[in-house]
Amino acid sequence: MQERQPLTPLRHVRTDILDVTYHEAGPADGDTVLLLHGFPYDVHSYVDVAPLLAGHGFHVVVPYLRGHGPTVFLSPSTPRSGQQAALGADVLALMDALGIERAYLAGYDWGGRAACVTAALWPERVLGLVSVNGYLIQDIGAATRPLPPEREAGFWYFYYFLTERGRAGLAADPREVARVIWERNSPEWAFHARDLDRTARAFANPDYTDIVIHSYRHRLGFAPGADAYAELEARLAGLPPVPVPAVTLDGLADGNFPATDGSAAARHFTGPRLHRKVAGAGHNLPQERPEAFAAAVCDVRALRQESPGPDRTAG
Repeated sequence: MQERQPLTPLRHVRTDILDVTYHEAGPADGDTVLLLHGFPYDVHSYVDVAPLLAGHGFHVVVPYLRGHGPTVFLSPSTPRSGQQAALGADVLALMDALGIERAYLAGYDWGGRAACVTAALWPERVLGLVSVNGYLIQDIGAATRPLPPEREAGFWYFYYFLTERGRAGLAADPREVARVIWERNSPEWAFHARDLDRTARAFANPDYTDIVIHSYRHRLGFAPGADAYAELEARLAGLPPVPVPAVTLDGLADGNFPATDGSAAARHFTGPRLHRKVAGAGHNLPQERPEAFAAAVCDVRALRQESPGPDRTAG
């Protein structure tokens, strides 16, 4: 297996509450695309996607999310929230700090959720959306509604993190927690130990454990949200639609989220939309199938340039 080089150089910018570390590539005057990673992953999910998109003329920005890598809080008094409203607000604040008026947003897992939140709440700032596993805004009001047992089993870490034993386990060995999740989320992905080692360095952030634990406890109704995001969470409780052009992706080898034809989520997308199923891809789709993910970003740009039409699906 060819060893991939790390995403360099890294830059820093300050928002209202964070010093955000990000990778930048491509022409400065190109259409901006923000590539947003998930948990337990980092910016290297886009190690192959970023240069592909730069080659297609995109101005590419790949930030470390709050609690990951060198992205740090400016004040010790800021609540270390991992709730969905915080992730979306961080995207908007980063765009403001970088002087980006409008951008394409693309992500999976936490990053896909942040992209969906931003596109739903501030669509005037979003040119288009690429989201793995479709509409990812959490229906926290339905947190007590059970899923089929097989799905629940794949979410073992959700429940582990509800306990202080889980907090201690994550703090003690975040790399091993990530390894188990990677293997179960992406059973066909033959990642190398050095890929995991590189990403695990992002877990050394001093706020990593607090933010991860809060994220899972909040989404299941076991922790309150931060006061600063109460109004945004109230808006998200209504499951607002995404009105911008969108391409949604499902990996056919995703160990936790079985691929669908996209129709169940169609009501949440009121702009033009394509849905695709990607062979051989697990949950970390951009790292496992970078060409397919980069193609989706190019396709959403093309979709935006077309006249708006009805929702479409493609297998």
